[in-house]
Amino acid sequence: MLNQIKVENLLFIDIETVPGTANFEQLSPKLQEFWEKKSNYFRKEEESASDVYARAGIYSEFGKVVCISTGVVTRKNGGKHFVAKSYYGHNEKLLLQEFGEMLNRFSAKPNRNLCAHNGKEFDFPYIARRMLINGLPLPDVLDIAGKKPWEVQFIDTMELWKFGDYKHYTSLALLCEIFNVPTPKDDIDGSMVGEVYWQQQDLERIAIYCEKDILATAQIFLRYQGEDIIPESNFERVLL
Repeated sequence: MLNQIKVENLLFIDIETVPGTANFEQLSPKLQEFWEKKSNYFRKEEESASDVYARAGIYSEFGKVVCISTGVVTRKNGGKHFVAKSYYGHNEKLLLQEFGEMLNRFSAKPNRNLCAHNGKEFDFPYIARRMLINGLPLPDVLDIAGKKPWEVQFIDTMELWKFGDYKHYTSLALLCEIFNVPTPKDDIDGSMVGEVYWQQQDLERIAIYCEKDILATAQIFLRYQGEDIIPESNFERVLL
């Protein structure tokens, strides 16, 4: 079945999220109470809610999207190419609106699917929740309520690797290593995105980091299909 999916029909997606405010003290009193309760499940006894607020970005109720990177595989001149475009900015509602409009155009074409690593658990629901919080209509491809499983247009490279083993988690970095997919050394990792955003205000740096993840996800999918990966020279970045 996997080989029946045309990689050209996939939109590869990755998101970067940060805490909704620069620090815990800037939250409203009510949200501080809710974060106290939420963080109580994972923080150590000696840690306060403020101490672990850097983790708030992974929860859609306390975080926000600052970048969505998208990419497609194309074939030209006898080879595979990868074209990436990122939606990023301080105005979350605007970037989600622009992304949603593109998503509606993309998914309207036949046999189109979204693809992300751990997308079903994180990226897709996070985007949908933040759209609703921002008062935006859900693109049809994200509005999965009532849809039958085969009508949902999500493909998840982590789920594919599970082969039905639902307790198994494998990072994208580990898959790249075992499938011999080259990944450029980065100056940041996911745990540093909040700091790069709130302290350095460097959205471009975050977007470049995010785009490397969608390229890696596409390379892993190609490996799953037994295909050669895309040469680094065939990577193209579309600027906003």
